Amino acid sequence: MELSIAFVFGLLFGSFLNVVILRIPKEESVVFEGSYCYSCGKKLKPWHNIPLFSWLFLRGKCSYCRSKISIQYPLIELTSGLLFLAVASQYGLSLPAFFIALSFLMLLALSMIDFKYKMVPDSLNLLAIFFAIFGAWSPQEVLQNFQNALLFSGGFTLLRFALSYYLTSSIYRAALKTKTAWNKHYDRTPFIEAMGEGDIMVAATMGALLGVKLTLVAIFLSALLTLPVLLLVQNRSEEEKRVPFVPFLALATFIVFLYDSPILAYIQANY
Repeated sequence: MELSIAFVFGLLFGSFLNVVILRIPKEESVVFEGSYCYSCGKKLKPWHNIPLFSWLFLRGKCSYCRSKISIQYPLIELTSGLLFLAVASQYGLSLPAFFIALSFLMLLALSMIDFKYKMVPDSLNLLAIFFAIFGAWSPQEVLQNFQNALLFSGGFTLLRFALSYYLTSSIYRAALKTKTAWNKHYDRTPFIEAMGEGDIMVAATMGALLGVKLTLVAIFLSALLTLPVLLLVQNRSEEEKRVPFVPFLALATFIVFLYDSPILAYIQANY
């Protein structure tokens, strides 16, 4: 019964998450404006917004103009339901579990927006961190989550500066070889950002959700998940080579969250 309730709650929040994913990049209100069709602009009725069922009943088309409704809608709703179900299966129905599930929903929204628009909204990132920190069963655990969030945000910040300095310096040294008497006083070496600020904030959420050991595992796993994609885009345009990292961080975090006990048991047995 509890798992069914969690799944239904997840579907409902997933329906709202679709609104967040679509409107925040366009700087539209997610609260004070009702749902409408993006093709014909007509306001949708309440029965048009029933998670999963409305899309299936309408056969993926707007009831007014019959234009296609993206399959993203039911997929996000289903994924949200499964996220709530997974968290409830581990922790039951409780306020901390609810906060943890909401944190994962924010990571899901960030992943979709980063994938589609190559942007990571600070508002969603801050909410993800907030829910992750307060997804705890005691004040001591809240404090520990906060410390872990600071630890990994600080670590990612240092890593960002170190990598950016190395990449920029490498290009500067290569540019020195092409200096002539005409341009020796001009330095046009671009500063290369090795990592976005959004990734740093996601690392804070990961630390709060997983703890130190499991977050390190998740970071390593995210790099493994990203590697095949990076190899596939090697020969493509510069824009296509910009692979969003947040979806891989979020996926790795959820995988490690699901298998936290066996992973910790393996770490304790071997290290």
